[in-house]
Amino acid sequence: MAGSRLDPWVEHYAVRARGMTASEIRALFSVASRPEVVSLAGGMPYVSALDMDSLADTVAAVIRESGAQALQYGSGQGDVTLREQILEVTGEVGVRAHPDDIIVTTGSQMALDLVPRVFCDPGDVVLVESPSYVGALGVFRAYQCDVRHVAMDDNGLEPVALQQAIDDARAAGKRIKLIYTIPSFHNPAGISQDQKRREQILAIAQNNGILLLEDDPYGLLGFEGVAPQAIRALDDQGVVYLGSFSKTIASGLRVGWAVAPHGVREKLVLAAEAATLCPSNYAQLTVSQYLATQPWRQQVKVFQEIYRERRDALLESLQAMMPEGTRWTIPAGGFYSWVTLPAGLDATSMLPRAVAALVAYVPGTGFYVDGQGRQNLRLSYCYPEPDRIREGVRRLAGVIETELELARTFGTAESLHQPTGESTPAPDLA
Repeated sequence: MAGSRLDPWVEHYAVRARGMTASEIRALFSVASRPEVVSLAGGMPYVSALDMDSLADTVAAVIRESGAQALQYGSGQGDVTLREQILEVTGEVGVRAHPDDIIVTTGSQMALDLVPRVFCDPGDVVLVESPSYVGALGVFRAYQCDVRHVAMDDNGLEPVALQQAIDDARAAGKRIKLIYTIPSFHNPAGISQDQKRREQILAIAQNNGILLLEDDPYGLLGFEGVAPQAIRALDDQGVVYLGSFSKTIASGLRVGWAVAPHGVREKLVLAAEAATLCPSNYAQLTVSQYLATQPWRQQVKVFQEIYRERRDALLESLQAMMPEGTRWTIPAGGFYSWVTLPAGLDATSMLPRAVAALVAYVPGTGFYVDGQGRQNLRLSYCYPEPDRIREGVRRLAGVIETELELARTFGTAESLHQPTGESTPAPDLA
């Protein structure tokens, strides 16, 4: 067979490996990294905003003062001092715990992998938002989970739809293991659950005996005052809370964590030790030294202001330049806005023409497991300078205009005269 000629081991792979495919974001990186392309695709934090001289001093101090420890194996659960400091950080979103409740991981993506490794057998149901984070979908599919999307509205995961999805799965004799949610500044939708909605989602999880997996990489990066309270702040037994320093310090350090109930945490530690033995002592001690000696809260405020300025540049450009019928969400924090194209257009098939016009985005299909999202795309405003964002939107608007002309010419577009501007996400996300 052709496949076996390309890879002689293809017939030997485990069944779960057959679902492992490159994400649409990964496939874009080689193109989006070209300097002439304005990339509104990848969610790369703007690490250039860090004080590099101070960070260099931090790194030097780690080697000078604790080099033998930093370069040695460490605990599978993570450095205890760092775990204590993580609780200071999570306190900003209301999460209170004991250091023993925390496991440090190689980025929160590793924590996200460990949870279904511990909980999910092939065919178990995981309920996710519609759309959902592409990295989570890849993990759940790798563990052969039955991933089911649940509708969102402009306030996030919709309670009635969530309960209906639970009832439908159980009526079909399926076991539901996890509800996965990103309640604050959602990736990719850019929306957030208010406090009442968080309480509703938690109550449904509690009443149905389902573990809630709360992913919160953006919680401290809001633009409108106090950080939203995490769902984990309301329940320390029914929620596993994932966090990361990738967005608030630097993604290259690869330090994240999970806060979990005691028994769950024990299993996560065993699973982590089987995968990596221990997280990097060097990275952990670097983060710990940074938190102990640098004004990290002030740095978070710097990031907030940078991302707010770039969010504003994106929204103003969309409002000024996008063709009639284009809609988008209005993020109050985080990195992303979710765009809905005029009816009849397909973001996936449009992407090659966008790249030819030197602008990149992520098609919406990457955030679903079932082929939805062809009319959607995700725009990221975190990395490009504001002027580059404006130029990227100008190029993208031109591509969409051309697509609309082609659609009109060949009679494929429908209902092209829809209102432009700030949309309610409900019709786009359900």
